[in-house]
Order: sequence, then structure tokens, then C-alpha cells
Amino acid sequence: MKILFRPLLCTLIAVAAGCATPSHTSTNTASSAPSAPKAATIKAAPAPLLLISIDGYRTDYLSRGLSPTLQSLADHGVHATDGMQPSFPSLTFPNHYTIVTGLRPDHHGIVNNTMSDPVLGKFSLGNRDAVSNGRWWSEGTPLWETVQKNGMTSATMFWPGSEADIHGEHPRFWKPYDGNVTATERVDQVLSWLDLPVAERPKFITLYFDEVDHAGHDFGPDSPQVNEAISHTDAALARLVDGLKKRGLLDRINMIVLADHGMAPAPSRNVVVVDKLIPIKHVDVVATGVLAGFNPKPGYDFARIEASLEKPQKHMTCWDKTRVPERFAYGSNPRVPQLLCLADVGWRISTSDYLAKKKKQSQGDHGYDNQAPQMQALFIAHGPAFREGAQVPSFPNVDVYPLMTHLLDVPAAQNDGDYNAVKDMLKPDAQ
Repeated sequence: MKILFRPLLCTLIAVAAGCATPSHTSTNTASSAPSAPKAATIKAAPAPLLLISIDGYRTDYLSRGLSPTLQSLADHGVHATDGMQPSFPSLTFPNHYTIVTGLRPDHHGIVNNTMSDPVLGKFSLGNRDAVSNGRWWSEGTPLWETVQKNGMTSATMFWPGSEADIHGEHPRFWKPYDGNVTATERVDQVLSWLDLPVAERPKFITLYFDEVDHAGHDFGPDSPQVNEAISHTDAALARLVDGLKKRGLLDRINMIVLADHGMAPAPSRNVVVVDKLIPIKHVDVVATGVLAGFNPKPGYDFARIEASLEKPQKHMTCWDKTRVPERFAYGSNPRVPQLLCLADVGWRISTSDYLAKKKKQSQGDHGYDNQAPQMQALFIAHGPAFREGAQVPSFPNVDVYPLMTHLLDVPAAQNDGDYNAVKDMLKPDAQ
């Protein structure tokens, strides 16, 4: 990986002999020979990086004309006009953790929003004990951990994984998720962190918005409620941009604004009831929804159930985890259920019991084939390192991680991303 800033601390004599690259906290030292001329100074530290997620902001939402702040950032920065491709499955927790680790879900272990581990038990979004347990997240190394190990500070205004003590460490500043915290309050918290004294001020900050995703689930992506959520979120971003301007930071901070996935219409009637196809009590149901998962239950013929579901089905496709198509890069992690069923876009997979208990059915969903147009996610970048008015082709979201480590000049942990695929987003002197 190329280094964004290569500070050199050399006198003329040291230049002739060769000179080591200092750490991020290096300072000038006095020469032992007072008469020796000074030839070089330390390069400025990396600009702060603000990573913003608008959950469920499908890439074509921008064309609705309801996001003037986002549009301005795109016009003066970098925009992936066809969107950014999420990792499979195109779900919230797996993709947020992919973005900050550079690992596909199969490699970082957060393989679904709902999953099972033989040692750790059950995981779901609403299970606070599981969400805050670092052992669920320990197969990946989040960027905030690497940043702090390299002498800088991180802050997360909500981000999946940031509530957990991953490898025994949290971001320096973090908040437990609370959906009642308004978008304005989230922005104000980020600005307050940027007001801290320089020694305490975070270099890497995340900011998370969820109103667009909630409206997409509740009312569908083409609803007036989604349009209203898009406008509300853009207003919060306008408050952020104004706050950065007032602090003289807008042109001194690198911002990446993205989404974890898109959203597809999924009418409540479009449900595959799986217990009409197999004896549901003969399997362990790990997850339902767009990507359903089933494990063997002792005493029953699971191979027969697999053979039945792997036949062509209406509105879904099923595989044993060893036969998942290679392009999904999914199925090797032990947390992936043995049998997977993926709904066609616009459909879901459920059970009779679940449907009977659920009072309200969503009108939109995600988790589908990550190549589906409806799943493509927003990507915009703006700041001193980025080109201005640049439009780039679609790319996989694993590439965001090496881009961020490059911007922050920290070593990348093992990851699935490719910096070379995204380096042209940067100005030549920042590559």
C-alpha cells in the first residue's frame, strides 16, 4: 500500500546517508552541529476522517432531488454514480462491519443480523448482551482499533461493533445505540468532539443515520415517508456541513458518506412459507427473512430436507453452504447455517408461527443478491485528499477500508479490499 504522507526528518547530512520514516507523533529534533543547515521539516499529520453511514440509502435516491447537501458534496468531490456494491448478504450489521474491517462477512464473522454460534449462542440486533460481546466481533479488526494503536483517537456516533470490547478495546469515545437520539443530536455530538483540544480530538469519527432505512422497511422505498426521511437526513448533513464551515474544517477534513445497502419493495403478501415445503420441526431455524438459514436437528434426515429445498423453488433459491455460488464469497464461516435459502428480490422467507406472531409486515427489505440494482448503496467522498467533481464506477465496499487506512496513514490489517481499485479517487499528491 502506498502511504499518503511520507514525512522525512532529515538534515542535509542525513539525506546523504539515508533517513528513517518517523512515527505519527514525531517532532523535529535539534541538530548536534548548530551550524548545519536545516533541509527538511515534518510533513503535516493526516487530515481527520469522518465516515458517515446513511443506512438503507439506495444509490438512486440521490436523483430524487431531495438531498441538496449530498448533491453538493458529490459535485465538489467523488461520486460513485452507479453506487457501491454491498457484500453478501446485503444486511446492516454484516456490511457495516465489512466497511470498517475490509473483510467480507464470511471472514469477519458477522454473517447475518441473526445468527448462531455453538459457543456464544444466539445473536440478534435486539440482543444487547450479544451486540456488546467482543467475542462475536473478534474475527475482524475494526479501523478504530488500528487508529488507536497508532497513537490517534477514535470516536463513534453509533456504528455496529463499536459497543463491544473487541480485543479488549472500545473507541475512545462511543455511545450505546439509542434510536431515540435524533439526527440533529448525533451531528451535534460529532461537532462537539471536533471542538475538543487538539490532543484529545479524534482523528477518525463515524456518524450513523437510520431514518431512511426505517422508512424503507415500514413503507417501501417508493413511499412519501422515505422521501421525507431522505430530506430530514439531508437537513442533518447540512447542519454538519455548516458546523464544519464555521470551524474552518470543511476543506480540512476528509468525509466519506455511504450506505450499507439499498432497499427493494417487498409487499407483505410476497412470502414463501417454508413449513409448507418441509417439516419445520425437523430443523433448527437460525434465521428467516430475505436470507433464511437452517441447521440440522438431531434425529432427523437433514440430507433429505436439503435435497427437497435445493430443487427449483418459486421465489427463492436454496443451497447447502458448501454449494453457495462462488461470487457471494459466503459459506465457509462456521456461523453460516448449513442450509441457506435466498429470496428473490421483493420476496421473503418465513414460517407460519412467525407470521402469526408478527403484527405488522414490512413493505421494503434488503439482504438480497448483492448484485441486484435495488441493493446498490450510496458512495460520496469529499475533502482535501479527494478529486473534485469526479465520477467513478461501481466498486465493492471492501475497498473502502484500504482507502481509509491510506488516508489515515495507518497499517491495514488483513483484509479483502484493493486500494488500487479506488486510489484514483484521490488527487495525485494524495495517492
